[in-house]
Amino acid sequence: MAYTRQNQRTLTKAQKRRFVDAVLALKRSGRYDEFVRTHIDFYVGDGDGGLRVAHMTPSFFPWHRKFLLEFERALQKVDSGVTVPYWDWTVDRTPAVSLWGDDFLGGNGRRSDRQVTTGPFAHRNGHWDIKAAVTDGDFLMRDFGRPQAPVELPSKAELADAMNETTYDVEPWNSLAPRGFRNRLEGWPVRRGERRWFNHNQVHRWVSGHMLGAGSVNDPVFWLHHAFVDLCWSRWRRRHPDAEPYLPARKPGPGDAQRGRVLALGDTMPPWDTPLRDMLEHTSVYRYE
Repeated sequence: MAYTRQNQRTLTKAQKRRFVDAVLALKRSGRYDEFVRTHIDFYVGDGDGGLRVAHMTPSFFPWHRKFLLEFERALQKVDSGVTVPYWDWTVDRTPAVSLWGDDFLGGNGRRSDRQVTTGPFAHRNGHWDIKAAVTDGDFLMRDFGRPQAPVELPSKAELADAMNETTYDVEPWNSLAPRGFRNRLEGWPVRRGERRWFNHNQVHRWVSGHMLGAGSVNDPVFWLHHAFVDLCWSRWRRRHPDAEPYLPARKPGPGDAQRGRVLALGDTMPPWDTPLRDMLEHTSVYRYE
């Protein structure tokens, strides 16, 4: 039977506690940091060599869906009743919302060093050492809104711009794709050198701290953020039933700069060797509230 992923704002205190306890149990066992290292290992950019599967690539959605499922299954081995909630950042847009409460994810980092000092993931509480990261320091960091270069969370209108795209993805299948749902939702600047980010990327920049870059999994809000990204993909599929569910359908041809760099529909996704096609639908496993 399919289980349900809830909007985080509807969680009861008991549900929040169970989610937090399961996450902390994974941290104690070392399993959580394995997820952090996986994301770091597969954070490959346009300018890097080799295959891109997690970011700046058409497989952004199916790869993170599988990543979320693996994390959710790990949580359920601790507590079978736990699922990953989602954070609708077009609605819950301020540091005052319950998401950042002391009983859930904790709040912003302090001004001096961006260290999170409240909630269950504060280093001072002894449960959350940063062990796998691309930054120094063993404490979780946040810097809501990046006051030194202010950024807001995406609006409903900005999300709608992506949801209204009628094509899944287009050449050159990277962060410079001029249109397409994947790149609009992933949120790279429209032109190289611009400083404006959108949707998914804009959220990472708003939270800031460890949510910037490859080590973003160190902040547990990563999972709630990507659950909403996954929900947006699911809604896009329903809104555009005649669109190709994934592109490219075939591998880029000889001489194409993206040959060997992106996954086609018939490929499998590392590190799990999961057929990409298997991640195009989820309703037999989980549904959204």
